[in-house]
Formats: sequence, structure tokens, C-alpha cells
Amino acid sequence: MNRAIFESIKSLPPLPKTIVEIQKVYANAESSISDLAKVIEEDPMIIANLLKAANSPLYSFTKNITSVSQAVSLFGMSMTRSIILGNSVRKLLNVDMEPYAASSEKFAEVSSQQASLIHTWYKKIDKQKSDKLFFAALLQETGKILIASHIIQKDETTTFRSEIEMTHNIPVVEKSYVGETTATITAAIFEHWGFDADFVDMIRFSDEPEYAPQELKEFSTALNIVKTIVPINDPFGDIPINLGLKKANDAGYNHELLEDCIDDILDHL
Repeated sequence: MNRAIFESIKSLPPLPKTIVEIQKVYANAESSISDLAKVIEEDPMIIANLLKAANSPLYSFTKNITSVSQAVSLFGMSMTRSIILGNSVRKLLNVDMEPYAASSEKFAEVSSQQASLIHTWYKKIDKQKSDKLFFAALLQETGKILIASHIIQKDETTTFRSEIEMTHNIPVVEKSYVGETTATITAAIFEHWGFDADFVDMIRFSDEPEYAPQELKEFSTALNIVKTIVPINDPFGDIPINLGLKKANDAGYNHELLEDCIDDILDHL
């Protein structure tokens, strides 16, 4: 791995205490929605971010969400944990996405759109897999934060940004500059933080799902399709959508089902 990025990962601070507590509650099969809500209610910033997400048009809830317990009940424990972790990780890593021609807000929005699309799509295929994929999709672009930081430090923002704006294959550009892709760096970040090996590997192989372990190939393929359709440089653009639908068809998915899900998301943007 790129030495500078490897050192950046090694020096990452631990996850905040509230996040560690949320992870413990989620991992405990005996925990309830009420238990998770109690932990969340100890952190005002997490409350604000969760309620903001709950009232986003991406999730199409029919009423205004005003309490933590209401939000956790509607999202469920898995999605709640995913949304909170996504927000917390971005804040912890101090986002500056200028090399990707994006603001921190746009970066967060693209991550949410990828997660929303995979959830909308996969809940019609396999609800249990949908929850796992939502978590991975929401966090799979995390590595871009360290790539962007490295590009800024190397004073290569202008050239990198120019290539990113023009490409339909972001990993190729990333690899040419830092020798790694977002997928491999994201995997290394969450490996450093001690996340589940399957979660780490489904992201690690999401640029090249054909090399994923057999039991994770479907997950890595789905993540690849979604980030093809919603890239940071042209989310839901005509070319990305067509490329993603072709990948879905080639992988044996019902591409018309995916197309309907894309239309559903676009109707709420």
C-alpha cells in the first residue's frame, strides 16, 4: 500500500465512545430499539444527524420525524447504526473533497444516495442482504477522504480533479496517482478499526468483484453496480446509469427491476 496513506491509516484516532457503545448494542442479540435509542440520546450531534437523515426525501417517510425513538423505529437498528456510523466517520476524518470536485456535503449526499439505492433495490431481492449492503454502501467511499488528503499534500489537486471530472472509471485514476483505489483504502481503514472481516472484504473487492471470495461475490458485485450508477463526479448521470444497468444485466440481475428503483430514487431527489 502507498506508504503515506498506510501511515495515515495507522495514525487514525479510535472511534468515538458513543460509536463503540452503539456497536456493542447492535452486536448484542438481546438489545432492543429502546436500548439503541438510549445510547443515541446521550450525544446531541448524533441526534441531530439522525433526525436530519430521517427527514431527508431519500427515505420518503410520510411524517415529520422529531424524536430518536421514532427515527430508530422507522429505520430499524441496522440502518440506524449505518447512518450514524457514516456521519461519524466522515466527521472523524475531516473531509476535504476538493480533488474530487466536491464539497463535503456532496460527498455525504453521494454516499447516502448509494446506500438508498442499494436498499431500495435489494429489499426487493433479499431483505437480510439489503441490511448488510446498506451499511457497506454508506461507508464504501470513505477511502476517498484519505486519497483526497494525499492529493492535496502532493499539490496534485488540479490535475487529479481534471481527470476525475472526465472519467467514467474513477478507480483507474485513483490507482494511477496513489497506487490504490477507494475500495482497498476503505477496507484498510475499517480493518484498522476492527470491523467484521466479511464487511471489510465485500468492500475490498468491490472494484473487482470477480476476485471476491465466492460467499462475498454477490455483495461486492452489488456494491460495484451501485457506485457505478452513483459516482461522485456524475451521480445518476445517463452514462453511469447505462454502465451500471449493463453490469447488472451481465451479472444476472433483473436490470429492469434496478431501473425501476433508480426511477424511484430520482423521483425523490
